[in-house]
Amino acid sequence: MQHNPAFLALVESILPQIMEMSVDEYQNSSDWELIDVREDHEWLKGHLPKAHHLGRGIIERDIETRFADKETPILLYCGGGYRSALAAMNLQLMGYSKVRSLTGGYKAWIERQLPIVQA
Repeated sequence: MQHNPAFLALVESILPQIMEMSVDEYQNSSDWELIDVREDHEWLKGHLPKAHHLGRGIIERDIETRFADKETPILLYCGGGYRSALAAMNLQLMGYSKVRSLTGGYKAWIERQLPIVQA
């Protein structure tokens, strides 16, 4: 998908303020709660194993209900890592201290031919 310049500039401006995690790093760790921030229709087409779904439009509203402990290690992903970066920034602003964005998102997972869950 071709992203608009202002959107890309916004994401680029927040990347230095968040932390990212590669697919390999995630696979070598067992501590992270995985959250898919994509739209409902994207989630239904397939998602990563063990993922929870809190779409970008509701994550800030519902995150405390699902994960009240703000020390919970949370790894967010979207299609390519842009929306999850924005969500990671917002969760940090809300006080979550162990938030990461999956570098490359769902696309990076698929490129490695790793398993997905069909809804």
